[in-house]
Amino acid sequence: MKPDAEVLIRPLRIDDVPALYAAVRESLPVLCLWMPWCHPDYEIEESQTWIEKQIPAFQAGEEFTFAIVSTSDQFLGVIGLNAVDHNNRRANLGYWVRVSASARGVATTATRLVARWAFQHTDLNRLELVIAVKNTASLRVAEKAGAIREGILRSRLMLHGRAHDAAVFSIVRMDGEAV
Repeated sequence: MKPDAEVLIRPLRIDDVPALYAAVRESLPVLCLWMPWCHPDYEIEESQTWIEKQIPAFQAGEEFTFAIVSTSDQFLGVIGLNAVDHNNRRANLGYWVRVSASARGVATTATRLVARWAFQHTDLNRLELVIAVKNTASLRVAEKAGAIREGILRSRLMLHGRAHDAAVFSIVRMDGEAV
């Protein structure tokens, strides 16, 4: 897969509900390991409710959630900036890609695209990626996308009632560019 050529990001739309639901259901065994919202009984209404919240949050500048899609608009996953801290000009960057699109550079390309978007369309200076240390696929994405590993935070993430250590990475604005 050619980076940037076959992967696009775009704001979520209400008509993404069925595609989001299908991607989640396809990827449940992996997502349930690392995503606190994911559970075996995930329902389409959860996709509907979540997208209905994301659209106005994007418009208000509270969160910026994007669909990761192919050039033919196939739904590949989700990437976004949440926990936006306007006072300190930082946000959390999180992502997931459906199982059938994983290990092809999709998440890495989407991470670069969302960082570029953030530094062109917001005043954010710092994007943080907080990743469970055992989530090796996500750690590789952060490294390949050029994020700088800053350290390990002990018991930083709670996933399904268990504390996990997390690696913290950052992408920062430097002279108008993402680094």
